[in-house]
Amino acid sequence: MKSKNTVELIGYYGSDLTHAQSAWTSTTRDLTEEKLNRIDSLLKMLASEGHHTPFEKSSLHFLVTVDQATHIHLLKHRIGVSINGESARYKELKEDKAYIPDDWNERWQIALRNFTDSANNLYHHCLEELTPYLGRKRAKESARFFKTFNSQITMDVMFNWRSFYHFQKLRNDSHAQKEVRELAQQMLDLVKQIPDNPFEKTINAFNL
Repeated sequence: MKSKNTVELIGYYGSDLTHAQSAWTSTTRDLTEEKLNRIDSLLKMLASEGHHTPFEKSSLHFLVTVDQATHIHLLKHRIGVSINGESARYKELKEDKAYIPDDWNERWQIALRNFTDSANNLYHHCLEELTPYLGRKRAKESARFFKTFNSQITMDVMFNWRSFYHFQKLRNDSHAQKEVRELAQQMLDLVKQIPDNPFEKTINAFNL
């Protein structure tokens, strides 16, 4: 059983220059030394004045393993985010991945582990016993009702920069639930750690 949510940056496209050139399309995309020297101020102006369309021209692709509550937070209120994840309807969830909050005391962590183990056992037994007369498909999609809310699934999540900023503003906030807030911060940290920091000026423009 896992106890933590995880995130990995598996790919990206674009850079500060990509965003700037998209904005310059309305005039000319030809690059000059003078233009290159004002990418920083251009991106700050675009971000502060709400001209965010040029920031849709990049992409950030993550692989995450998260609890169902965080999964729902990723799905809710999203703008321009592509999400695809493993499905308990199409396969048996054999790994029994589950999230245990690290800010709980030991007593309640143990209680949740035991409860989750019991639910997982019921899931597998129910799936096995229902299959002969319901069929494998219906057995899989209905046995998952035994899966607990802390069950984890793995999915890939792709943002463009505009949608990534929206996610950061919404979820990397003190009012957001701890688990999704931590996920958003980890995603941002991974973007900041990309070699040569291709989004450095964009990050600064949005004060992230």
